[in-house]
Amino acid sequence: MAKKSKFVSHKNNHKLQEIGRLILRFMNRQSGKVYNYKQIADGIDYRNPRQRELVIQALHKLLAEQQIKESEKGKYILNLNIEGTVTGIIDFNQAGNAYVNVPELEDDIFIHSKNVKDALQGDEVLVVTYHFKGKKLEGSVLEVLKRNREEFVGTFQLINHKDFGFVVCDKKTINTDIFVPKGKIGGASDGDKVVVKMVEWRAGEKNPEGEIVKVLGAPGEHETEIHSILAEYGLPYSFPEDVENEAEKIDRSINDSEVAKRRDMRNICTFTIDPKDAKDFDDALSIQKLDNGNYEIGVHIADVSHYVRPGTLLDDEAYDRATSVYLVDRVVPMLPEVLSNDVCSLRPNEDKFTFSAVFEMDENADLVNQWFGRTVIHSDRRFSYEEAQERIESGEGDLSEEILTLDRLAKILRRERIRNGAITFDRSEVRFNLDENSEPIGVYFKVSKDSNHLIEEFMLLANRKVSEFISLNRRGEPTGNTFIYRIHDDPDPTKLEALRDFVSTFGYKMDLANSKKVADSLNQLLHDVKGKGEENMIETLAMRSMSKAVYSTNPIGHYGLGFDYYSHFTSPIRRYPDLIAHRLLQHYLDGGKSPNKNDYEEKSKHCSAMERLAADAERDSIKFMQVKFMEKHVGQDFQGVISGVADFGFWVQIPENGAEGLIKLRDLMDDSYSYDSKNHLVQGARTGNQYQLGDQVRIRVMKANLIQKQLDFKIIND
Repeated sequence: MAKKSKFVSHKNNHKLQEIGRLILRFMNRQSGKVYNYKQIADGIDYRNPRQRELVIQALHKLLAEQQIKESEKGKYILNLNIEGTVTGIIDFNQAGNAYVNVPELEDDIFIHSKNVKDALQGDEVLVVTYHFKGKKLEGSVLEVLKRNREEFVGTFQLINHKDFGFVVCDKKTINTDIFVPKGKIGGASDGDKVVVKMVEWRAGEKNPEGEIVKVLGAPGEHETEIHSILAEYGLPYSFPEDVENEAEKIDRSINDSEVAKRRDMRNICTFTIDPKDAKDFDDALSIQKLDNGNYEIGVHIADVSHYVRPGTLLDDEAYDRATSVYLVDRVVPMLPEVLSNDVCSLRPNEDKFTFSAVFEMDENADLVNQWFGRTVIHSDRRFSYEEAQERIESGEGDLSEEILTLDRLAKILRRERIRNGAITFDRSEVRFNLDENSEPIGVYFKVSKDSNHLIEEFMLLANRKVSEFISLNRRGEPTGNTFIYRIHDDPDPTKLEALRDFVSTFGYKMDLANSKKVADSLNQLLHDVKGKGEENMIETLAMRSMSKAVYSTNPIGHYGLGFDYYSHFTSPIRRYPDLIAHRLLQHYLDGGKSPNKNDYEEKSKHCSAMERLAADAERDSIKFMQVKFMEKHVGQDFQGVISGVADFGFWVQIPENGAEGLIKLRDLMDDSYSYDSKNHLVQGARTGNQYQLGDQVRIRVMKANLIQKQLDFKIIND
C-alpha cells in the first residue's frame, strides 16, 4: 500500500465515517477474510484515485478506532476479538434504549439510546460492538440494513400557523416523531389518528420525513382505535377484490366423482361442539360402536386443501395472513367468508368434504387401530359447549349417550397425558359482553369445563397421531420426512431455578432433576397453590418460565403437552400450518417423496411470526376494551392483586374484571422505593414497606387513557 497522509481534517470526518460504514458492511459479509485496500475500494465501488485516497484515510480511522486490524502490512481484517460488527434485529424498551438479538451470540447486545442512530423497532441493523469501560458487551448502530416497516400509526399534530406537522406514534417503542411537510398532510386535521408512511430519513436529521396515507378518525373513538390496531399490525380490513372473486367461483358441489375418491361416513352419528357465537366449524366428531365392542371415533376436519390450491390467489393471500385474528369485536379471517363460514364450515344437515383421523378405541381408551384420509361427512347436530356440558352433567338430551361416552374416553386420555408429563395450565380468558354499538357492558371469564376438555383431547389425539404417522415408520424409527411441527422447547433452566428458589420461601418444593420431574413438580405446584393468596403470583411466574411454542420442521417435541411428535392439523380454516399439514399428509398417503425441508422451514418461520403478530393485536384489543370498560369506574376503589413489578412501578390486576393498571413508584409518596428483581418486589428505604408480586392491595382508578390503552391506579391505605 502506497504511503499516504494519515491526517484527517474535521471537515472530512463525516465523509470518512460514511466510507468507514461502507467498509465495515463490505468486510462483514465475510468477517474472517483478509483484504488489501484495493479489494476494499473495489468492494465499495470507490475506484478513482481521489476516492481511493479517502478509502485509505477511512481505513486508518478504523484502525485507530480498533474496528479493524492489520494482519500484516497492508492487509486488513475485522477486529472480532476486541470489537467487531454483527447483524441482528433491534428491540427497543420504553426508556429508548435497545437490544440487538444476534442468533450466534448468547446474550443480546445493549444499545444506548444515543447510539441507536436512525434505527426503529424491528429493523435489521449492522452494529459495531465494544466493551464499554470493560463491562458487558455493548454496541452502536452503524446502519439500518432493512426496515421492519414503513407505515406507522399515530396522532397528527399540526404546528400553529404553519403548513407542516408531526405524527406522534402510538407505540412507545417508536423512538421518534415523524415530520410531515406541506403537501403531504393528506387532509388530516390537528389531533387526528393517522397512518403515516416514512419516506426518507436524511443523515444527521433528528426526525424522518413522512406522508400521511390514511386518516383513521378521532382518537379514543371505538372504530378509530380498532382500525388503529389493525393498521399498527398491518392487518387488512378486507380481502382484495380478485381474491374474493376467485373464492366466489369455487365449485361447492358435493359431486359423485369426488365422493367416489373418499371414505363415505355420512351415515355415522356426527356432530360439532363449538362456542355459541362461532360461525366457522372446522372440526366434527363421529362415534359408532363396533361389533367387537370397541368404538370407532372420527375426528373430521374441513378439507380446506380441496378448495384452496397452491399457486392460486386464494392460497397466496392465506399464506400472507397465515392465521385468523380474533379481536374483541371482530375477526380478521385467513380465508374469505364464503369459504370460512360456508363452503368449508361443517354446518349441520349438510354434506361436507373433510380430512379425517379415524380411531378404533376400546373401553379403556387404548388405541387399537387408526386410519387417515379424505372423507365425506354429514353433521347431524351443532352443539354449543354449554349444551354439551348440560348433557355431561345431567345425562339427558339428544345424543347424550354419545357425548357421555366421548367424555369418559377423553378423561382417560387427559389423565394419561398428564401422567406422561403434560403441564396443566388452565387459566381463564377474559371476554366482554358488547351492546349493538360494540360498547362493553359486562366482563366475564371463559372457563374450560368437561365439554371443552372433550374436544381438546380428541383434537390433541388427532394432531399427535398424524404427526407420528408421518414421522415414524412401523418400527417406531424416525423417517426423516419433511413435516411442519408445533414445537415447545424445554423451559430455561435459569428461570426454573429462580422459580424453585422463590416458591421455596412459601414452603413449596420443586425437583429439577430432569424434564419429567420438572413437569410433575409444576403440576403439583399448580395444584397446591389453588385457592391460596399466592396462587396468581406463582401461576404467573410458572408461565413466564416456559418457552414459546412455534412452528418448525425440526421435531424437538412439545414440552407443555408431553408429546415427542406434535403438529397442528385440526384448524385449517384459521391456521395456515394446518393447511400445510393436510397437503403433506396427502402427499405421503399418495406415496410421494419427502420435499425440500428448507422451503418448509421458511414457511414455518413466517407462520410463527404472523402468529406472534396476531397475538399482540388481540392483546391490544383486549387492553383497549378493558380501559373502555373502566372509564366509567374512574374514581372508584377496587381490591386488586399485584401482577407485575418493574424498576419504575408495578401493575395491579382487578380479579373481578381482569383490568390491569400501573402504579408508578414516583407516585408513592410515603417513602422512596427501590426494585428487587430477584424477589419480584419494591421496598421502601425508610419504612421497609414492600409491594410484592401476588400481594393483595386496595387501589383507586385514577385515569383511563384510551389512546395509550393504559389505566393508572393509586394505592389506597385504609
